[in-house]
Amino acid sequence: MYYGIDEKSQSETIIELFTQTFSDSEGQNEGKVIGQLVSELLESTKSEDIFTFIAKDENEIVGSILFTRLTFESDKTAFLLAPVAVSTQSQGKGIGQALIKTGLEALKQHGVDLVFTYGDPSFYTKIGFERITEQEFQAPLPLSYPHGWMAQSLTEQPLAAIAGSSSCVEAFDKPELW
Repeated sequence: MYYGIDEKSQSETIIELFTQTFSDSEGQNEGKVIGQLVSELLESTKSEDIFTFIAKDENEIVGSILFTRLTFESDKTAFLLAPVAVSTQSQGKGIGQALIKTGLEALKQHGVDLVFTYGDPSFYTKIGFERITEQEFQAPLPLSYPHGWMAQSLTEQPLAAIAGSSSCVEAFDKPELW
């Protein structure tokens, strides 16, 4: 299995992976929403504000994750991990966890201080994310699922609250995604 960064050379395949995976698990409407989100993220986000990682089994992309810049009123460099997809037939094999660990290590090498995510705590806490509150780290928009707000420090420093607001890349700046 290959885990690494995608240099935007396989955008259509990645969009299809997200669309199909979310259609399989959450229904066709959600698949379309997430596929459109990934398309917007890949097409409209400045290259310094996005990292796309893939998992390939031989020549087939079976997983992908995206990290996009999250800006706080501080000197900390932060990114948001979302969305994450592993093809339905490849789930349950540790591919998602390995892909996220690869991505976190690469971001650490790029000097990123913090990574945030918004999802299932039972999954993300297995790979080092800690539950946080909006009082500690303000999300860009109000959260509909506040107990899914999590963060991880990529430095030797433990998580410490950041005062003030945050902002996300344009494709994520939609209330329905939060």
